[in-house]
Amino acid sequence: MKKIIATEKAPKAVGPYSQAVEANGMVFISGQIGIDPATGTLVESVEAQTAQALRNIVSILEAAGLGVQNVVKCTCLLKDMNDFKVVNAIYAQTFSSEPPARAAFQVCRLPLDSLVEIEAIAVR
Repeated sequence: MKKIIATEKAPKAVGPYSQAVEANGMVFISGQIGIDPATGTLVESVEAQTAQALRNIVSILEAAGLGVQNVVKCTCLLKDMNDFKVVNAIYAQTFSSEPPARAAFQVCRLPLDSLVEIEAIAVR
């Protein structure tokens, strides 16, 4: 059985998907880009987009009754792999203790022409 996780503290889905879905104690968080949920707009720089995407993930985790310590895997998608060092430094602030497994890829294009998108899997 699956349960849909949703919060007003993260951007609403802009398509036919959920912010997160829980199944069998695992929470799958859809890719988050740097949309500020208060304004509905994409923030500007790669630094700001990374920080906002991570705040969105934390808000979704909280809505599920979880925290960053429950995250077991993240995938980071970057428009330009040259931004990896900056993204990595900001990411490390969120996952400062026992960081999850992770993959990072450069991709051709992301939603709303964002510079970074991050998805996460957490375990209850």
